[in-house]
Amino acid sequence: MSTGKKKGLGRGLSALFGDQKNVEKPQESKQSNLISISDLSRNPYQPRQSFSEDKLDELANSIKKNGIIQPIAVRRSKIGDGKYEIIAGERRWLAAQRAGLHEIPVTVLDLSDVESLEVAIVENIQRDDLNPIEEARGYKRLNEEFKYDHESISKLMSKSRSHISNTMRLLTLPSDVIAMLEEGSLTSGQARPLIGISNASSIAEEIVSKNYSARKVEYLIRNKKDGKGEKKIDTNILKTQERIEKILGLKVNIINKKSNSGRIIIEYKDLDQFELVSDLLTKS
Repeated sequence: MSTGKKKGLGRGLSALFGDQKNVEKPQESKQSNLISISDLSRNPYQPRQSFSEDKLDELANSIKKNGIIQPIAVRRSKIGDGKYEIIAGERRWLAAQRAGLHEIPVTVLDLSDVESLEVAIVENIQRDDLNPIEEARGYKRLNEEFKYDHESISKLMSKSRSHISNTMRLLTLPSDVIAMLEEGSLTSGQARPLIGISNASSIAEEIVSKNYSARKVEYLIRNKKDGKGEKKIDTNILKTQERIEKILGLKVNIINKKSNSGRIIIEYKDLDQFELVSDLLTKS
């Protein structure tokens, strides 16, 4: 899908969060308009696919008591006939239905498809509402459908470029591991080391069943031979590794062989960290 020449990065966000110039038509410039719930439809660019039933019920009860305080952001539907498409606020729309409302307040904006996607992703990420896979799929759509490179996405989302790339790489995991991420039984930190591992599914099941931390998963992966014989995790070594990391504030990797010989690797990111390690090791 192509939208032609892309508009300024984040214009959809400025339209939603304050800069309304040349966005609303004069007759739509009121603080809010009341629109029938049945005239609204969900945003096809909404990255979020699942909503907590308990949280929807809580919001519905709040709406029954206090009404909808913040209008829902919408744009005119392409099918016309007085229909509108939700840009931001789908959860409020769903909760309003549960609360028995027939009309809800909206603010009408004139946004393109890509701007609608921008707003939907940012709104959810700012509220920590997206699971890692929904977040990754949102970035993928920006990348593939609207030709945003990873650097542009990182600027739009105020995330590091590596975060964007690593999040999108989660989509290369097996479908059952992706399902674990979607349901919340596996975190992105636990799943990231599994990328590119042929037996990722079986390791993911072990991680969930034994409740391994993300750091322990990294240690586990280093000591797995991709299904061809496994090295047993030495919990004493792992505890020592984590203790050294806590003292230094740096990432540490202890590689212990069967003969109990091995290496301790301390990683540093800049000269200050190097000097810290050097001073600690050379103290008399």
